[in-house]
Amino acid sequence: MNNKKILAAFALAGAALVAHAQAPSANDLDRRMAERRAVDAVIWGMPVVNYDLMLQEMLKKTQGKVGQVIYWGRPLDSKNQTLTPNPDALYFMVFFDTKDGPVVLDLPPGDSKGSFNGNIVTVWQMPLEDAGLLGADKGKGGKYLILPPDYKGTPPKGYYVLRSDTYAGYALVRSNLNSHSDADVAKSVAYGKRMKVYPLAQAAKPPATVFTDVKDVDFDSTIKYDASFFEHLDRIVQHEPWLQRDRVMINALKAIGIEKGKAFQPDAASRSMLDSAAKEAGAWLEKRYDAGLPPFFSATSHWTFPAPQDVVKAQQDGFADPNVYPIDDRGMAYSYAYIGIKRLGVGQFYLISIRDKDGDAFDGGKNYRLSVPPNAPVKQYWSVTAYDRQTHALIRNMPRASRSSQIPELQKNADGSIDIYFGPKAPEGKDVNWIPTDPARRFELMFRTYAPTQALFQKQWVLPDVEKVR
Repeated sequence: MNNKKILAAFALAGAALVAHAQAPSANDLDRRMAERRAVDAVIWGMPVVNYDLMLQEMLKKTQGKVGQVIYWGRPLDSKNQTLTPNPDALYFMVFFDTKDGPVVLDLPPGDSKGSFNGNIVTVWQMPLEDAGLLGADKGKGGKYLILPPDYKGTPPKGYYVLRSDTYAGYALVRSNLNSHSDADVAKSVAYGKRMKVYPLAQAAKPPATVFTDVKDVDFDSTIKYDASFFEHLDRIVQHEPWLQRDRVMINALKAIGIEKGKAFQPDAASRSMLDSAAKEAGAWLEKRYDAGLPPFFSATSHWTFPAPQDVVKAQQDGFADPNVYPIDDRGMAYSYAYIGIKRLGVGQFYLISIRDKDGDAFDGGKNYRLSVPPNAPVKQYWSVTAYDRQTHALIRNMPRASRSSQIPELQKNADGSIDIYFGPKAPEGKDVNWIPTDPARRFELMFRTYAPTQALFQKQWVLPDVEKVR
């Protein structure tokens, strides 16, 4: 054997020894497979866990129950730690469950005493219908009938019939404000309490709807990237039917201990693995979010669409396209927001910014200015809100979180534009136009337009990027 063949033989033998030494054990293979499936489960299950976090906060911390109404009796502050909420409307929230039969959500007409913008969704936060001024009832009010997935009868007439593929879900109904004055807040609360929710079986004589004010509750439904995530996911698996499009997850979840009809009881080693997988999934979703959503006004704009466009389309058509199922983008979207909107851009439209004009992340210790041009393309109002960049909730311990066109005392420039300031301290003489930030934390922004006009979508009106104030 010549030297080349000898060297080649030694190389092959060495490679075989290395490969044998590095070959994972059977236990390692099982652990790695379980970790991968747990990471996938977090991304896939984000919308329902997001939902269940809110539901459990209500059940554990308030007097509210399923089939009743919880509401925030003042504009939201940081006690509300839901994802990117709107502090410029009063929130009324109904969790419903149709396992015992259809449920009716009865909304009053919009009138001089108030109006609603509402959305009704499944546990997957798939939109069933929009309600209120720019929803199915066009502000005339009406009865929305939510049917369970196994409903076989003919629904009665006189309802907006919503056929759900899950038993449970919720409605988020925003009672609109004319301003933040005490009188207008009280008026908005009174209007919200005109809504009703009851079982269809009691429609002939509906029981009184129970309302619970939760404005002083530390209501925290931010995403927890640890093993507790899977407890929420298991709760949904036990309660809801499997959707045809998701049956591939049955075996994947079984591999991490989640199986319909069986108790989820991970041991210490499994919980450690689930903790690790949840953290990895959270880091991956954050990486996708930090890369930025599609820009809205131009290729260089740092104001982006509120969610990936494939998710918006899939939700609006009920995932009807058999060749598209954007689980990754959906998981990312529900890691920073909640609710599903049937007709995004009709009742409301949102813009997100996580970077300033220079492309830098927003720093709570620095000062910034947003110049909102005059004649904003809205029939109702616009607002801009600052959120904690890490939790995507309202920044804790701040005196306020937003500024909106509902605030008559906002200072305007000579041309009608309005400068909004962000930072740890208000610029001199600009307190009314200032949104405070925490100098120890990064933040992000959401610009809301309620009842937007075509001028927004045709880019006839452009919101400039936020600039540093040096």
